[in-house]
Amino acid sequence: QVQLVESGGGLVQAGDSLRLSCAASGRAFSSYAMAWFRQAPGKEREFVAAIGRSGGSTLYEDSVKGRFTISRDNTKNTVYLQMNSLTPDDTAVYYCAADPGPLRVRMVRVYDYDYWGQGTQVTVSS
Repeated sequence: QVQLVESGGGLVQAGDSLRLSCAASGRAFSSYAMAWFRQAPGKEREFVAAIGRSGGSTLYEDSVKGRFTISRDNTKNTVYLQMNSLTPDDTAVYYCAADPGPLRVRMVRVYDYDYWGQGTQVTVSS
């Protein structure tokens, strides 16, 4: 099992940047594919980005391509989400997720991931 704790959320203005972190505890962090999802008020949880076990493969939701970057440091058991050019539409609770095994094509659904953090709030004002 793995336990996930997100941090780095906050209130920013449109155009600003923010970096989220997700610290993992437990066994064999490098054996997990990792992802970020987000959930805005009244909406379903949606995929944002994912990264493979070694960091060599990534997936992005179309609306964040070119603005967000997912990365991981397996020596620190941490995955990051660098968010640039934020807009009010990016306002949501951001969740870190993990699943044992490789990052598969189209691994973008909530049920693709077994482990979840508690989330961190990101609010972007206009």
